Amino acid sequence: MTSTRPDVPEAAGAAPSGSLLASYAAGSLGTGAFGTLPGLVLAYYLTDSIGVAAALATVLVLVPKLIDVLAYPLIGALSDRASHRSGRRTGLMLGGALALPLLFVATFAAPTGWSTGAAGLWVMGFFLLASLAYSCFQVPYLALPAELTDDSGHRVTILAWRVAVLAGTILLVGGGGPAVRDTAGGGPTGYVLMAAAVAVVMLLGMLWATFGAGRRTVLRADEPSGGLAHGYREGFDAMRTTRPFRLLVLVSCLQAVATAVMLAGGQYVATYVLGDETALTGLFLALIAPALIVMPWWTNLSHKRGKVQALTVATLLFTVAGLLLVLVGWMPGAWVHLPVAMAGVAYAGMQALPMSMLPDATDLDRELGGRRRSGAMSGLWTASETGSMALGPVVVLALLAVGGFESGGVAEQSDTARWAIVLGFSLVPALLTALSLPVVRALGREYPRWTAPTTGATA
Repeated sequence: MTSTRPDVPEAAGAAPSGSLLASYAAGSLGTGAFGTLPGLVLAYYLTDSIGVAAALATVLVLVPKLIDVLAYPLIGALSDRASHRSGRRTGLMLGGALALPLLFVATFAAPTGWSTGAAGLWVMGFFLLASLAYSCFQVPYLALPAELTDDSGHRVTILAWRVAVLAGTILLVGGGGPAVRDTAGGGPTGYVLMAAAVAVVMLLGMLWATFGAGRRTVLRADEPSGGLAHGYREGFDAMRTTRPFRLLVLVSCLQAVATAVMLAGGQYVATYVLGDETALTGLFLALIAPALIVMPWWTNLSHKRGKVQALTVATLLFTVAGLLLVLVGWMPGAWVHLPVAMAGVAYAGMQALPMSMLPDATDLDRELGGRRRSGAMSGLWTASETGSMALGPVVVLALLAVGGFESGGVAEQSDTARWAIVLGFSLVPALLTALSLPVVRALGREYPRWTAPTTGATA
């Protein structure tokens, strides 16, 4: 039987209250900010502010994420143990919420008097620590929907609220962060002020989620078997035994890389294709603002047609938008905001729908294996998502290196470097989402519940 918390009055299948929806969604103020701004400006900060070569910047961005990926399953195991003991995952969440903002500011505060190599190592070291703090919050936070309700339809609603706030956060941070930097005159001071402003938003959102939704779980993880080493392997075991979970992770990875590549390429497109560094704000508004408007539409489509059908539509839309953006290489201009907005509409669905399937996969895994291990599975999910998002700047930097991009704020780039920027922003994301389409369809074959309407359904 499902383990419940006797000290919480809500029934497991009860509709989530407005306060619960708001407090859970608030966590995306932290996760969205950290997931967005480094992917958007960290590579640019390394190459154009510090002067690190594109090839070296690739390593500096990738290494911390590789280390983090190895740590996430352990954090998931620790979170499951906490959930089994107390019914809550708030300890790790609070630690991450307090540490991340400070480490985030330090990442963008490399000493100006240091050599390029030393400053690059500073950034890498603090980015690693910030990423570990982020994981302490993100892994248990992502496990919560499976324990806030056992109703599949209600989970769509919970995740839709989260993605709506996520979209707003990306809009605020992605557009406002660089704007703060530019208003402060750019350079080292501009980056520190940008990071400090964003850190305040992160702290408030993560604390709200920790003391709100984090204390409202009605289900708890089952007793872990074995020690931490065994707990570390739980997520991998779930992937091995639960094929829908395995396919869901693959879809998430492909689509996360696609969106991360587009996000990381935005600043370069603004500067070297559109000819205006500040054009990034407009591109970000075009990408994220539609998500705030269409999120209810994706929720309704999922309720009426099923999660797989809705995700298929979102994936196709993003692929078409990416292909249209190839034309910016020949015709740079304001029209580019239209296909970017189309990608933004798709982005909302590509974010909310897979995440709403994760708690369902947790339930299926419990049916097959007899134990609820939400933390272990969310730890592996976060590891795969973080690794995939980290590949965004890496792919862009690799393309720049191959294309002969010149670091250090060079005003004019070669045609080869310019096309490397364009293709990284358009064709590469389109190909990645196209590759995910057969896997999306396979989800419906493997787990038919995801093809059924979710209104009133229980997992």
